[in-house]
Amino acid sequence: MKRSELFFSAIQVPVDFLMIVLAAISAFAIRNVPEIMINLGRPKLYTFSFESYIKIILIATPFFILIYALEGLYNIRSTRKFWKETLKIFTATSIGLVIIIVTIFLKREWFSSRFVILATWGLGVFYVVVARYFIQLFQKWLLRKKGIGVYRLLLIGINGKMDTIAKLIYQNRNLGYKVVDKIGTASLHVIKEIKEQKGIDEIILCEPSITDAEQEKIIDYCAIYNIKFKFIPTTLQTSKYEIGVLSGEPLIEIRNTPLDGWGRILKRAFDITASIFGIVATSPILILTALAIKLDSEGPIIYKNERIGNDGKKFFVYKFRYMKWDFCVTKENKKLEEAVKLEKELIENQSVRRGPLYKIKDDPRKTRVGKFIEKYSIDELPQFFNVFFGSMSLVGPRPHQKREVEKYMEYHRRLLTIKPGVTGMAQVSGRSDLDFEDEYKLDLFYIENWSLWLDIQICLKTVGVLFRKRKNL
Repeated sequence: MKRSELFFSAIQVPVDFLMIVLAAISAFAIRNVPEIMINLGRPKLYTFSFESYIKIILIATPFFILIYALEGLYNIRSTRKFWKETLKIFTATSIGLVIIIVTIFLKREWFSSRFVILATWGLGVFYVVVARYFIQLFQKWLLRKKGIGVYRLLLIGINGKMDTIAKLIYQNRNLGYKVVDKIGTASLHVIKEIKEQKGIDEIILCEPSITDAEQEKIIDYCAIYNIKFKFIPTTLQTSKYEIGVLSGEPLIEIRNTPLDGWGRILKRAFDITASIFGIVATSPILILTALAIKLDSEGPIIYKNERIGNDGKKFFVYKFRYMKWDFCVTKENKKLEEAVKLEKELIENQSVRRGPLYKIKDDPRKTRVGKFIEKYSIDELPQFFNVFFGSMSLVGPRPHQKREVEKYMEYHRRLLTIKPGVTGMAQVSGRSDLDFEDEYKLDLFYIENWSLWLDIQICLKTVGVLFRKRKNL
């Protein structure tokens, strides 16, 4: 999802909220005009205060917004068909109306003006549709005149479909595409060059005859660099695929991860809430651990280590120091060169893991307190602050060091398409005893199948895992 689309999607929420409230106020105002009500054959038989009425409206409106979200009305792209969106608005508002009617039936102390209820429903649909119409007009104007929200498209194929799609895009600028290049063969090397020179937001594969291995490489590359991948099918496929149409041509889009658009926003909201709860709930442990580290050995309490996060960006992960300060690999250590040299020797001689990651058995650098807090993962509790400030997520792949990332195969870089996590699929499935390739597969499953419920399940499982002893220590 483009940033402009995410912006318009986010701004639509308060706009819809205001339109529904405005519709309710308009219905209330109309009801209080005697001439209108008499002409409608609906004289006002009783009154109720505006203050009580507006309180009810402010309570009810968020439920309408929730129904809109469940109907998919916040997946905003300028190329969406407006009549389909209008139908969704009508359906969602009608569902809200039914819920209001049922609630009024159950709570007799609420007002029961049928005119206000029906007028709010009709005006609500009208106001929301009109507001969205003007927002979409502005979005399309930015698309055509400023190029904001345009998808840079690469077409691949040697059949007539590629030329047909290119012609459709050229004739209809409202589709939101700009064809940056057309190539005959699906060469990953050529695709990389085009991305570097012209940029690519989306790839459409018009030639279905490439091998599964070639297609898999392209799909992995697209996932790593957040490029949408679509292809013209010969037969319909399901699972991770979304079926769409481009001016009459059926397309299948590979879903890299649900953590796009509103999925990303929902996960961030969960992270903020959970990290605040985690900091408050573990504050006694944080204080006691800090005191124990200070009394046990010289050096700072918190150890900052540089890691590679989302999109390959560097950040500092916070941990309680569990090693003697002279052995900590950090720029703040004056004996950094000696610490790095010792760590390399330990990795070569005592690492029990295969692949880019290492796990040192019987690590002599640990302090007495460090052995305890590292065994029970207490050293990782300060990462709640990483989550709160946004450099990490509560659940995700492990945050890896630069030298570890440098050993990645190309397909391993999919781990960098989301924020690293304090815990994850690998931690609750096998902790640090897993081989890297097995850990990668678990993290990839998480990336492709994320849901808020999956995050909650992993967090609950982590609580139990934290107090189990690790093997290989």
